[in-house]
Amino acid sequence: MSPAFVFILGIILLVIFFLIRMPIAFSMGLAGFLGLSYLTSFQTALMFVPRDLFEVFGSYSISAIPMFVLMGYYGFSAGLGNRLYESAFSIFGHIRGGLAVSTIFACAGFGAICGSCTATSATMGKLAIPAMKKYKYNDMIAAGCVASSGTLGILIPPSVVLLLYGIITSESIGKLFVAGIVPGIILAIFMSLAVYIYCVKNPTVGPPGEKVPFKGKMKAIGRIIDVIILFVAVIGGLIFGFFTPTQAGGVGAVGAILIGLVRRELTWKAFLDNTREALRTSCMILTVMGFATLFGHFITLSKITFLLSDWITTLKIPSFFIMLIIMLIYLIGGCFVDSLPFMILTVPIFYPLVVSLGYDPIWFGVIITILTGVGTITPPVGINVYVIKGITNGLPLETIFKGTTLFLVAMMIATIILIAFPALTLFLPNLVQ
Repeated sequence: MSPAFVFILGIILLVIFFLIRMPIAFSMGLAGFLGLSYLTSFQTALMFVPRDLFEVFGSYSISAIPMFVLMGYYGFSAGLGNRLYESAFSIFGHIRGGLAVSTIFACAGFGAICGSCTATSATMGKLAIPAMKKYKYNDMIAAGCVASSGTLGILIPPSVVLLLYGIITSESIGKLFVAGIVPGIILAIFMSLAVYIYCVKNPTVGPPGEKVPFKGKMKAIGRIIDVIILFVAVIGGLIFGFFTPTQAGGVGAVGAILIGLVRRELTWKAFLDNTREALRTSCMILTVMGFATLFGHFITLSKITFLLSDWITTLKIPSFFIMLIIMLIYLIGGCFVDSLPFMILTVPIFYPLVVSLGYDPIWFGVIITILTGVGTITPPVGINVYVIKGITNGLPLETIFKGTTLFLVAMMIATIILIAFPALTLFLPNLVQ
């Protein structure tokens, strides 16, 4: 069999492993090992396993991942999410759909500390859904809003997904983080406009909350000054070269602990629980990366990237249509596979092709992060939807999925604008030397 045909069989085998619910890391590891065994030899494939795992686990750049994960979990235990939501509510809560709009911007703010879409949805869901029920919000809008807003957590820096993309492609992590700021704000604005317009047309689904006086708004904003300082310190230090990505994550984690201690919101139990959860999450990500590296060597030996590039160059269609096909693959694939492993699996294939077509790799990283994030709120996987179902205790999945439809439309419109006008994504990172 030709190496390309072996690659196709490897992908089919990988999908089968996914369908029988084998853990993603071990699915990629086993499929990659079997492919390498066929293309080289069983003994050579055995040599790849410890070498690849040691290469990943011993890499200094990879150590940034547990640091940023710790930052997110410590930020949660320090009560940053609560104060972000209260501040957003004091500003937007009095308009129609104001609680939903508050949730969207609170998720954007918490995403700047957390970097995970599921953690953002879980944190804000515990705060926002009871508040929206109190004000008699429609269940569909309430649950759909929280699930959809959580996707901002993988785009607003520091983003674990963009961090991984930078590690895989050797692109500047600082530039990738900066590139996510404007698209994240644009997504939040479009989602807010969507829910506001819907609630104006259907007044009963999102009644206005209590109006907070100007003094109360300023007081609420003052309560999140420490969150803003932490964000500026971490991202600014990374951009201007004061920190490496690992050091930036460490500074963020320590900063979140200090904020929790100063405000007396961080308990010993919360500290231990969140450290344990951060360790579990980090181990999951690193295991996926280790076995994905093994699968990546299988991809390299199959020469599929070169064959794909050669085939693309023979097509007499504009590069724009090729890029649309790649984006469609990410959009559909994100519906079935979680964003982290899907990006680890596909970026080594498409990144060289995208660069050869003349597209900016920083822009590409941001766009595919958005597209894979869309998959977290679409069936059949829709991990954010399952997180919200667990919080709401019995709300049907179809109701939550139906609620995400409104926000999905807003996200796609915003994404089309970002695709049509790359400068919106690139003008900030272009300022960074």
